Amino acid sequence: MGVNKDARDRLRDFLTKAAESAVTITDFRRLPGGAVQENWLLDITVAGGDWPGKHNLVLRRDAATPVAASHGRLQEFQILKLAHKTGVTVPTPCLMGEDPAVIGGPFFIMHRLTGEAAGHRLVKRPPDDALVGALGAELAKIHAIRPEGKALSFLDRPQDSPALDAVARYRHWLDDLGAACPALEWGLRWLELKAPEKAPEKADVVFCHRDFRTGNYMVDGSRMTGILDWEFAGWGEPEEDLAWFCARCWRFGADEREAGGIADRKPFYDAYEQASGRTIDPARIAFWEVMAHVRWAVIACQQAARHVCGGEESLELALTAHVVPELELEVLRLTGAGEGEAA
Repeated sequence: MGVNKDARDRLRDFLTKAAESAVTITDFRRLPGGAVQENWLLDITVAGGDWPGKHNLVLRRDAATPVAASHGRLQEFQILKLAHKTGVTVPTPCLMGEDPAVIGGPFFIMHRLTGEAAGHRLVKRPPDDALVGALGAELAKIHAIRPEGKALSFLDRPQDSPALDAVARYRHWLDDLGAACPALEWGLRWLELKAPEKAPEKADVVFCHRDFRTGNYMVDGSRMTGILDWEFAGWGEPEEDLAWFCARCWRFGADEREAGGIADRKPFYDAYEQASGRTIDPARIAFWEVMAHVRWAVIACQQAARHVCGGEESLELALTAHVVPELELEVLRLTGAGEGEAA
């Protein structure tokens, strides 16, 4: 889904009105990645007003076809603004555009961060305990977010338990696909039977990023510069985010470094515990790591369906389906399905 000259001109006019000064777009092009939403590099120059000078930005808008788990851009922008206000290290939010007449759909604009985000490159660096410690502390900040009033009222709270709610949600998504996925059905049933007890206090349900992993944070040199992609955020157990970060599927081949492919778990856990005041339960982490692989496999199936159903022809989406067998194998390995448990 490209942007023609007319849309670019409408965007310029939108920015000019917002800045109350003439705006020139000096660069506007699609950035790589962003398989769920589109990210566009946007460089502008503002002639005067309150924001004179050059600004390096990112415009984030809907892809041609949706994914069930993703919030809309208005909701994601509200989440980003709250995270920024709370002190989480994120791109500074700028503007929300709700009028589809501008560039064909809703979008928001944020300042562009410096650094590298590509997971397959980050895991090739030497192990980095300092970086993973900074990420553990940052995750604790996210889990401390407490919206005031009706902020984020569009996010549903778990009705039963975060684990059982997740099982029901992913089973529903899988049923909607209409495909036979016995390994994933096995995983969902295992998760249903092994679900940890409901958290005894509401304080154990926290605000989760739900895609906190290598590939969704920026690193400039040795410094983490920001957490990206808040489209899946919601309420859940803290172990959901911790396990997602450590799941094998997000180590990009550096499997021996269990914390995001960049370090061991210990410095990540230690930093999180120190910053959050919580004690990590390894058994709950193990449970949520199974959930992580089931969830990613279901989303990967959804991504492939976006291509196959003709809504969005994309080689990246088509190739995403090829990770599903590996994820299914990991689900079976983690649940002991090959060691007699299935009997």
